[in-house]
Amino acid sequence: MKADTLKTPNSAGKALTLALSLASLLASAQEKPNIVLLVTDDLGYGELGCQGNEQIPTPHIDSIAQNGIRFTQGYVTAPFCSASRAGLITGRYQTRFRYEFNPIGAKNEDPNAGLPVREKTIADILVDSGYITGMFGKWHLGGTAKYNPIRRGFDEFFGFMHEGHYFVPPPYDGVTTWLRRKVLPGGGEGLWISQDGKLLYTTHMGNTEPDYDADNPIYRDGQPMVETEYFTDAITREAVSFINRQADKPFFLYVPYNAVHSPLQGADAYMERFTHIEDIQRRIFAAMLSNMDDSVGAILETLRAENLKEIRSYSFSATMEGRRASSLQATLPSAMAKGPYTKEATVYRS
Repeated sequence: MKADTLKTPNSAGKALTLALSLASLLASAQEKPNIVLLVTDDLGYGELGCQGNEQIPTPHIDSIAQNGIRFTQGYVTAPFCSASRAGLITGRYQTRFRYEFNPIGAKNEDPNAGLPVREKTIADILVDSGYITGMFGKWHLGGTAKYNPIRRGFDEFFGFMHEGHYFVPPPYDGVTTWLRRKVLPGGGEGLWISQDGKLLYTTHMGNTEPDYDADNPIYRDGQPMVETEYFTDAITREAVSFINRQADKPFFLYVPYNAVHSPLQGADAYMERFTHIEDIQRRIFAAMLSNMDDSVGAILETLRAENLKEIRSYSFSATMEGRRASSLQATLPSAMAKGPYTKEATVYRS
């Protein structure tokens, strides 16, 4: 498909709605295209190379933009995470089924806080059309059993169900970690840095980092498990395995990374790439984004290796919640002009 840029308002949302509508017709299609949906969390509009950022190379994500269609004025349906995901996964405005909130922390365990079970997901439609469906990453559409992705149309699920998760849990081995605190260790405000420089606390936002992992295990399907790999890499590992195992069948692969959402944790190898960035907070963010870009590259390479190039449709959606003071992200020119409630669906390819 020839690369082009569409300027139609809400074009990305329309494209997703169209894709969901077409999904119901796939049962009668002779050749069912494999569908891959890649999502990143809280990525600033101006952070990708294809958006003009020269500081942090993102060649793999940029390749999707270069070889496909960019919906530069496409927006998701809510200014925060859970509600916008409800719109994405159902193809409906979430206000139509009264899902307009963003449960965090313990509220994820409220038995009524989740995507209503009466609502069909794109996975429900596709699995009934003969697809194998897999999801690997962040769910955030209900934290109790009835909302588990394996009960919402997905054959396979690896990930977590709340709003966030540590990429590496304490004691944070192999990463540099930047966390918010209301008061620094020993008292006071400002920035605290450990002797080895690998743990940093900051009071710049006036609050303490949420307890992301509390009652929020990593699941494989319906069972909690212990994951030791940096979580972006673990998601990619599972997505690549899914492609390899399902290459002879039509599949829908949904990969909602939790990067570059807080907590900010940059893996050592990627921190080494950006030693020229003096601001340590910005350097951690750069490491997280570069890590995720390499992960996208691994997924694209696996698709090519399995000779799936001619029968696949894939997209990359970058979402954000306006001005992200927690990660020093570049939101210009979009979010600063449109206000703090802009979320962008920036890049699609088919």
